[in-house]
Amino acid sequence: MSDSPGHRDIADPARRAQPSLAGDGQAHLPTSNNLSELDSGKSKQFRRGGYLLAETILVTIAVILTIRLLSRGSISGALWGRAFWFVAPAVLVAAALVPTIIRRERFAQIGLSARQVKLALLTVCGACAVVFPATYAGLWLLRYYGLEPPLRVVLPENRQWLSWVVYEFLYVAVAEEVFFRGYLQSNILRLTDSMKWRSRGWPAPSGLQNWVSIVLSAGCFAGAHIIVQGQAASALTFLPGLILGWLFIRTRSLLAPILFHGLANTCYCIMAAALA
Repeated sequence: MSDSPGHRDIADPARRAQPSLAGDGQAHLPTSNNLSELDSGKSKQFRRGGYLLAETILVTIAVILTIRLLSRGSISGALWGRAFWFVAPAVLVAAALVPTIIRRERFAQIGLSARQVKLALLTVCGACAVVFPATYAGLWLLRYYGLEPPLRVVLPENRQWLSWVVYEFLYVAVAEEVFFRGYLQSNILRLTDSMKWRSRGWPAPSGLQNWVSIVLSAGCFAGAHIIVQGQAASALTFLPGLILGWLFIRTRSLLAPILFHGLANTCYCIMAAALA
């Protein structure tokens, strides 16, 4: 994903309406050809935005319903139970990459350069230092008052801890971040970049644009968990969704949200199990 567009000078609407002066000092009014070209460019921009909005909504709904159907499918047995844990990440990754390839646009960067890796590690460490102690304190208070953790804890069977951690990072964290941040949040950034203020020559307010993408992607992230897991408590995933969206904006790559997502999943389960 490319960085947010740079700011341009905000022109006074009244001043923009005045005719321009050429080198000979004569006033030159906009021609009908120039106006038609501007109108055509704006209409094409809005059409592209409409297509992107429709695509994003349809793909997101289709992915959530597909994973819900797979998780509650009529096929039963241990073989399907194991296969589902690999099919669901594959659906997320394919749904993110295929539409982007068809549109011939660049996908979000993973962030494997030395500078990006350093930035991702420092940012994730800072986020973990703030979030994990607060999470542990909240779980301890729930345990103290005899309450269960709000989110379902899935621990590895037969103490296969290494394979469980690898799965949480390479399948769950990678697949969900590729879709919700790499595809969904990137599309929201593209859509907000082409909103009405662009047609008026105003700069896109990058701060507001970034936070709109963070909040909307976190809302979709939480909504997907509620639908797939079938429990209202999954709405709490909205909070880590905000952090993951901020990490994506802060580092301009997927590496930081992937690392934090994997760490958050594993540490939450370990903390909940230890307190239980």
